[in-house]
Amino acid sequence: MLERNPDTLKIVFKNFPLRSHNMARPAAESAMAAHEQGRFWEFHDKLFSYITSPSRTKLDQQALSQIPVELGLDMPRFLKSLKDPAIDAKINQDIREGVEGGVTGTPSLFVNGRKVKSRSPQAIQQMIDQAKSKKAQ
Repeated sequence: MLERNPDTLKIVFKNFPLRSHNMARPAAESAMAAHEQGRFWEFHDKLFSYITSPSRTKLDQQALSQIPVELGLDMPRFLKSLKDPAIDAKINQDIREGVEGGVTGTPSLFVNGRKVKSRSPQAIQQMIDQAKSKKAQ
C-alpha cells in the first residue's frame, strides 16, 4: 500500500496488547523501548518473525531479552526505557483509543477512522481511494 500511495498514505501503529496473552504487554513495552532508539519497526518485525518461526513455540521473557541484543540496541538505555512511565502511559492511551474506536482484536486496520472489514489489497486500496476522493472535494 505504501508503494502505491507514497505521498498520501501514513501508517500509524497503536498498541493493543490483548489481556488474554500474558506476554503481549511486555512485548509492547519492549517495542516502545526500542522505539526510543529509533528501532521500533525493526523490533516489531523481529518479534513477529520470532513468534512465527516453526522452531519456536511461544513468546517468553527470554525472547524479549534476546531481540534487543540481536538488534544491537544500547542495552542500558533499553532497560532504562522499559522502566519509563511514559511508555506505560502511551500504551494505556493507545488501548483507550482502540476501545473508543471499536477495536476488539488484533491486528485491526483503519483507513481514515473507518475499520477495514475486507483485508484484500484491492479492498484496502478502494478505501484509500475513497478517502483521497473525499479529501479532494
